[in-house]
Amino acid sequence: MPKSAVYSGESFLNDRELTEVTFAKGVTTIGDDAFAGCTSLTAITILDGVTEIGERAFFRCSSLTAITIPDGVTKIGEHTFRECSSLAAITIPDGVTTIGPLAFCRCSSLTTITIPDSVTTISDGTFYECSSLAAITIPDGVKTIGQFAFCGCSSLTAITIPDGVTTISDGAFYECSSLASITIPDGVTSIGYEAFRDCSALTRLSLSPAVSIGEDCFLNCTALISAAADQNMPTVKDLLHSRWHRIRDRVTVLSCLKALLEDQPRRSDRLKRKRLDGDEVVALQGTAAFKRLPKVMWRVILEFL
Repeated sequence: MPKSAVYSGESFLNDRELTEVTFAKGVTTIGDDAFAGCTSLTAITILDGVTEIGERAFFRCSSLTAITIPDGVTKIGEHTFRECSSLAAITIPDGVTTIGPLAFCRCSSLTTITIPDSVTTISDGTFYECSSLAAITIPDGVKTIGQFAFCGCSSLTAITIPDGVTTISDGAFYECSSLASITIPDGVTSIGYEAFRDCSALTRLSLSPAVSIGEDCFLNCTALISAAADQNMPTVKDLLHSRWHRIRDRVTVLSCLKALLEDQPRRSDRLKRKRLDGDEVVALQGTAAFKRLPKVMWRVILEFL
């Protein structure tokens, strides 16, 4: 039997029969766990006057397909809509300044979402494993993209990172397997560990030569063939670390390095020969010469990874 209720501040935690909710006058906050686990709740309209939606408020409302958030809301808490697996679209009003970590984690039907300019941080895991999310616009006011913010968004094909972003955190786009191209603005100073790992469709990358790159940032980006960057590009070091074995007869790495480094001091501790796949190649060390290799060398190597 359908069940309706009036919300005035109490919790309906794990009420699996609840299908409809109205709000009492004077409610300004939807509390933590208010409707968590209400698996039969299909739609909800939050009245004007509500300013805050608490942590896990709609966690695992797996039948929820639509929700209207009023303009007065300024904060969406941690895990608020986590695992709302039927939620296909949502508009976040302009007044929201904070979206908590994992707020939309595993909303697997979510295809579109509008984030207002008032939001300054995409928190850790905000859209973690939103596997149907195909496109999203990050507002100009955002400064930081949190850890694993878009990890596992396997339908995401393109994303624009605004000029104001300075930090892309660990695993931010890990396993975005449909992401084909991305431009990282010059204002980004740090890209974290495994930030673009397993982005297997990524073919074009543009970033500043000044950016600091975390370990394994581009690991398993198997389609990456062009990196528009200047000298001192540590991303390539990560690529080479796991991809030397795929370079074959078409690139003679030793001769390329010899030509490019002929004006560098020859010291035995800078280059170390090793044998891979039966061919003698050069293992690059963390030297000043390595860091000064021009972008043409990176393009040659990347072309055949």
